[in-house]
Amino acid sequence: MAKYKIAWLPGDGVGNDVMEATRIVLDALKFDAEYIHGDIGWEFWIHEGEPLPQRTIDMMKTTNAALFGAITSKPKEEADEELIPELKGKGLVYFSPIVRLRQEFNLHTNLRPCKAYPGNPLNLKEGIDLVVFRENTEGMYGGVEFHPIPQEVFDTLSKHHPKMKKFGKWGLENLAMSTRIMSRQMCRNIVTQAFEYAKKFNYKSVTVVDKPNVLRETGGLMVRTAREVAKNYPGIDLWETNIDAQTMWLVKNPMDYGVMVAENMFGDIISDLAAQLVGGLGFASSGNIGDNYAVFEPTHGSAPKYAGKYKVNPMAMFLTAKLMLDWLNEKADADRLEAAIAKVIKEGKARTYDMGGSNTTLEMAEAVAQKL
Repeated sequence: MAKYKIAWLPGDGVGNDVMEATRIVLDALKFDAEYIHGDIGWEFWIHEGEPLPQRTIDMMKTTNAALFGAITSKPKEEADEELIPELKGKGLVYFSPIVRLRQEFNLHTNLRPCKAYPGNPLNLKEGIDLVVFRENTEGMYGGVEFHPIPQEVFDTLSKHHPKMKKFGKWGLENLAMSTRIMSRQMCRNIVTQAFEYAKKFNYKSVTVVDKPNVLRETGGLMVRTAREVAKNYPGIDLWETNIDAQTMWLVKNPMDYGVMVAENMFGDIISDLAAQLVGGLGFASSGNIGDNYAVFEPTHGSAPKYAGKYKVNPMAMFLTAKLMLDWLNEKADADRLEAAIAKVIKEGKARTYDMGGSNTTLEMAEAVAQKL
């Protein structure tokens, strides 16, 4: 019997390509695991009206962790249009599978390391080593949205907030609303994890990124909570920045930052920017981590035009597997895998198109496997 059961979720498009490549690497590592396939993605939305079938969730509950490739998501109208005829008009609503997984398994922490490996021609600057902690279950991606806004919702909000009334002149059928709901508890949780990481790996500062000068209540809650948490970590500075200014400063002075923490949407924005500093989304890994379970995914999309062509850079997926090994406390294997990835990047003999080379996704896997 294998030591671990890993839910294997290729998803859509190039998710299948990079997952196939990752299996080559994990097998070369001799990682002792049974991989259990799970149905997830656009195909299941089209034919079943559910991109994340319940059978997949049930299967995942029998596993130790999950590796996830990529997902296709489209706007509401396009999603409705692509349903098979038998499912149209039944009131089905597309909801992002990865967001649902985060909420279903309470994967409250999104960890996104961005490291400039020597030899990568796409690095903005050698030595960049950033980690973004993104709250994963609340904020702008919490999923509480309305279009049109129901009359009772509009009336209740208007009663408690006079500014709401001015929007009524357009007609409720013409209004859409997305909420940004944040709790003190989850703000505290994500900031605490950021400080704990900084303490463990000797970072000198934690930067909280929000927009409290405009988003006074939610942004204010995040910043005030961060100040409270910071009192428990003498010797680690708390820096407070606005999301718009932070994007500029991060490009200008990337070496000034180590650990950053933000709510859901701002964390998404700042981590993609950080990824570009170290080569782009082809090097951007992430972990969705809860108290008892975790789902690991690269942060790139499904890139349908490249699906099945084995063209895309799989390094993000390899680094994602490294995060999974770390979380499973297989530290030796995690270190071996990262060392092999770093050697391949430094040598520069195997490079995908984004790095100026012509190697395929699977050839990159073989290059890393040889180092192992």
